[in-house]
Amino acid sequence: MTAATYPPAGDGASASAEVHAETRIVIANQWQLIWWKFRKHRLAMLAGLVTILLYVVALFAELFAPYSAGTYSAQHTFLPPQSINFLQWTDAGWRFYPHVYGHKVQVDPESFKRTYIVDETVILPIGLFVRGEEYKLWGLFTLDVHLIGAAQFGDPVHLIGTDRLGRDVLSRTIYGTRVSMSVGLVGVGLSLLLGVILGGISGYYGGLIDNLIQRAIEILRSLPTIPLWMGLSAAIPLTWPPVRVYFAITVLLSLIGWTTLAREVRGRFLSLKTEDFVIAARLDGVREMEIILRHMVPSMTSHIIASVTLAIPGMILAETALSFLGIGLRPPVVSWGVLLQEAQNVRSIATAPWLLFPGLAVVVAVLAMNFLGDGLRDAADPYQA
Repeated sequence: MTAATYPPAGDGASASAEVHAETRIVIANQWQLIWWKFRKHRLAMLAGLVTILLYVVALFAELFAPYSAGTYSAQHTFLPPQSINFLQWTDAGWRFYPHVYGHKVQVDPESFKRTYIVDETVILPIGLFVRGEEYKLWGLFTLDVHLIGAAQFGDPVHLIGTDRLGRDVLSRTIYGTRVSMSVGLVGVGLSLLLGVILGGISGYYGGLIDNLIQRAIEILRSLPTIPLWMGLSAAIPLTWPPVRVYFAITVLLSLIGWTTLAREVRGRFLSLKTEDFVIAARLDGVREMEIILRHMVPSMTSHIIASVTLAIPGMILAETALSFLGIGLRPPVVSWGVLLQEAQNVRSIATAPWLLFPGLAVVVAVLAMNFLGDGLRDAADPYQA
């Protein structure tokens, strides 16, 4: 036998690696396959990290916010954003010293318009995990540590500027993250419950029940969304406390948002109820509700997760639109939509364009959830190439 007849040196190792990879795929469960495919979607992975960060900010809003949502300063109304400087020149050379510069105020004697001029002689140091206003984390723990803020308590440090009452825009946007992101999560949770139950019943039983549920869905989907929201929101009494209004808006959005998921669940149930494992369970005498909950719903869990992830941005946008129009959440509740009410007129935008910063938060949250949902939807069928 000549040397040319021997296999190349690397063939055995590569063949063994291929066999190992194929065996790994064959014995993997569904969730492992979904994760392996999802992590190849780099944009979805990045969106997932952004989404997790947003919910961490919502959970620890008091820690991340330099000030409380209601703290105001009449001396610093419409203060422009202060840029962070990381280096400072000293006699010994440059040193790392994060700080912002103070401002001088000039008032026009005719129009009484306030103009802020950067004063580089006033240096306001900033830092991480600084002490500031006291707050109660989750209503349980009294703390005064903030992730970022003025190193010396009381210095006017406003990285994104202030509004017409001198309230810190960055802090209020962080507090608004809690309300806006939780409205989307809770609203989709209620929509998921309604969609899975009604869509499952419609697809499994069919007949008259299916016709009734589908006609109800068509009626709801045929109504224009904004006028329907406005009509339902107008029914909320103005005397209700903010917490009750919050839950009312959440339920309102859920009652309208379950129809899409119900249609998807119905379509899946129509195809699943003729599968062998469902027929076998029915022949074994398993109760119908148990067949639905223990056999059919788990088989489409990945699709439900992807649908829910794509539905959350819609809920966030709906709450933002309602609050922006003044028929959703109202002050003193702080949400992104409520904050954007400050930017409703051209004069405010011309005077303080940084009031649109909550709108940037909406864009980031919606894009992150959409990209995450697209990645989960693609990974939901891990056997698809």
